[in-house]
Amino acid sequence: MTDTQNGEIGIEEVRVELPGRAYPIRIGAGLLARFGAEVAPYLNRQRLFVVTDRTVAGLHLDTLRNACAAEGISVEALALPPGEATKSWAELQHVVEWLLEMRAERDDIVVALGGGVIGDLTGFAAAIMRRGIGFVQVPTTLLAQVDSSVGGKTAINSPLGKNLVGAFYQPKLVVADTGILDTLPRRDFLAGYGEVMKTGLLGDADFFAWLEANGPALRDGDAAARRHAVRRSCEMKAAIVTRDETEQGDRALLNLGHTFCHALEAATGYSDRLLHGEGVAIGCGLAFEVSQRLGLCPQEDPGRVFAHMAAMGLKAKLSDIAGALPGPDALIDLMRQDKKVRDGAITFILARGIGEAFVARDVDLAPVRAVLVDALATQENA
Repeated sequence: MTDTQNGEIGIEEVRVELPGRAYPIRIGAGLLARFGAEVAPYLNRQRLFVVTDRTVAGLHLDTLRNACAAEGISVEALALPPGEATKSWAELQHVVEWLLEMRAERDDIVVALGGGVIGDLTGFAAAIMRRGIGFVQVPTTLLAQVDSSVGGKTAINSPLGKNLVGAFYQPKLVVADTGILDTLPRRDFLAGYGEVMKTGLLGDADFFAWLEANGPALRDGDAAARRHAVRRSCEMKAAIVTRDETEQGDRALLNLGHTFCHALEAATGYSDRLLHGEGVAIGCGLAFEVSQRLGLCPQEDPGRVFAHMAAMGLKAKLSDIAGALPGPDALIDLMRQDKKVRDGAITFILARGIGEAFVARDVDLAPVRAVLVDALATQENA
């Protein structure tokens, strides 16, 4: 993986250096308006297939179409309903059948224009369409730009759990237009910030300290701060993916907060009660509380994590989730459906300190349950 400043002002590039399947992540404001030029080198014929959602289509599809038209590239587009429920068997079939009806060929490119839901669904459809069609990620949310668009994880949800059906399938290109982030609702932006914060917490204490100093400016629209946060997050993820593409070791670290998050998402029905990035932020807090209770990390670290979340206006505790939640045993049972379970044992990502996460496969569930009991009691009293 290399990181270079390109000749274009304000555009940076991070590479995912997988042997035979290396690809660039292009980062900077204004990239969508020149998307035709960005994608043209990857095309075998002047035709693209775009999968998006109706909200994103209304905001950004015309910009993409115009950018492609300027390069003589025609665009066929499918707009799906927005929301986590779209990562389903029904919509997967919808996308694949649409690509077949459009006579998409194996050497064509399908573009995922949207957030993590669209990226995950479209990537999985590309992986199984004619046993693999090329695809390009154009992430339109902060969460997708720093996490889900990078690394080739594609999936849909099952009623039994999140992302349980999927494939590792790498894109050919990621185009992250940081200017698009200006169009995000504040809640969606903050949800994405949960993944940015996670990056520092799992492996870069200096980056977390930078976020403590610069997070409010980043949140409030500082373009340079946003570009730096996206670049650093992509750098770290690219390095980890290059070492461990299929999550046999180091890549599991990227799941800091996710064991709790996925259980909470299932408990809230994958609804707007809890956005994915919000669940990640809450899960990071819970992971540090469990780590502290096990004597793994300094006593002050959970407080520092929660203080930063409060300063940013993030959802930080179970009491920030609207509506009732199931009890601790039910939440732990939902964790047993997590895709990282091995031999029936739940895998947790815990920490020895900020920036020092590690994979823990033999965790005593009593402290986990105790943390959940305390957290749920706070919710009941909210």
